[in-house]
Amino acid sequence: MEGNELIPNLFRTEYRKIAAVLCKHFGFVHMEIAEDIVSDTFLTATETWGLKGLPENPVAWLYTVAKNKAKNLLKHEAVHQKTAKLLITPEQEIPDTDIDLSDENIRDSQLQMMFAVCHPSIPAESQIGLALRILCGFGIEEIADAFLTNKETINKRLFRAKEKLREENIAIAFPGKAEINKRLEMVLRTLYLLFNEGYYSASQNTVLRKDLCMEAMRLTILLLENPSTNLPPVNALLSLMCFQSSRFEARTDASGETVLYNDQDTSLWDHQLIMQGEYYLNMASQGNELSKYHLEAGIAYWHTIKEDTTEKWEQILQLYNHLLQLEYSPMAALNRTFALSKANGKAEAIVEAEKLQLDNHHLYYSLLGELYTGVDNNKARQHFEKALQMAKSTADQKIITQKIQALG
Repeated sequence: MEGNELIPNLFRTEYRKIAAVLCKHFGFVHMEIAEDIVSDTFLTATETWGLKGLPENPVAWLYTVAKNKAKNLLKHEAVHQKTAKLLITPEQEIPDTDIDLSDENIRDSQLQMMFAVCHPSIPAESQIGLALRILCGFGIEEIADAFLTNKETINKRLFRAKEKLREENIAIAFPGKAEINKRLEMVLRTLYLLFNEGYYSASQNTVLRKDLCMEAMRLTILLLENPSTNLPPVNALLSLMCFQSSRFEARTDASGETVLYNDQDTSLWDHQLIMQGEYYLNMASQGNELSKYHLEAGIAYWHTIKEDTTEKWEQILQLYNHLLQLEYSPMAALNRTFALSKANGKAEAIVEAEKLQLDNHHLYYSLLGELYTGVDNNKARQHFEKALQMAKSTADQKIITQKIQALG
């Protein structure tokens, strides 16, 4: 592989590792310096490899150059700290110059950075942005695409988040035993949202969306590799991600159009991922804790069984009942009502659906349209037309239009 082909791949895999170690080393006060060193390392690689060809070990070359750049900067500032005062204030000490890029320290640094980035003082969308930038090595344009916004908005969001990290003086360290569970809950929520950003995103960039899901899974596995965070909710979350990801290839057709669950080609489902999901769900069953990730993983498991049986939908209905008791959300309420229609019939589900009164969401009217189809097609059409007026994405609009056409 030529240097110009290899560097983008290495940027995605190695940027995050070097950035995590250097950010930990310099601290959030000098976070931009750490990021600049990593970016400059890859710029040097592009220039040098273009002239001299690939080194024997490209990864080792990157680590050596990054370490040397960091050490040179630290030495330079140590010499001039009394007069320059560019990086430090009298209250701050220059870190020592030992830059440890061993596999163990990279893993520890990424894990510690994960807990720092997912601090409760940082807004959820900023946590995801920081995680994508520092822990996943995503570029600003990629993050903007994932959030369906522009680079300026992302840059402002990341800047405010970094300022908050400095103001709160948040340490890049693993939480103590007393607060590990509380902090882990926030980390899991961020990874859950990161996965959903890829799985349910309206972005047309399928490769990017899949990458988001894979990165969320990679970071969750990082938690499982540490004995302190290898806990049932973490296993449950990874199980959920495996089950959901297993259907990724079947969710769109060759032209990029959305394929609904009932129409998906099961031969495109990744059965290896389904088996992994079952393994992690079994691991999650240890202990007495029941998290929302356990329940959602259970629901996702039953969706890997394509047969439309009453038992399947009764199981899904019960899981949604537990989930809504644990943590109410409008989306879970809508999904629970659909499961009710499959388990107990449309008449009962219509009564429950109309109690929800989620009038500000197109999915509510889509559900009502679905429930009334075959019961009262005029009402079904009215609800679908209301949903069509409210739907924002082209994919949703096309699906609803097809539903209306199917009514004749």
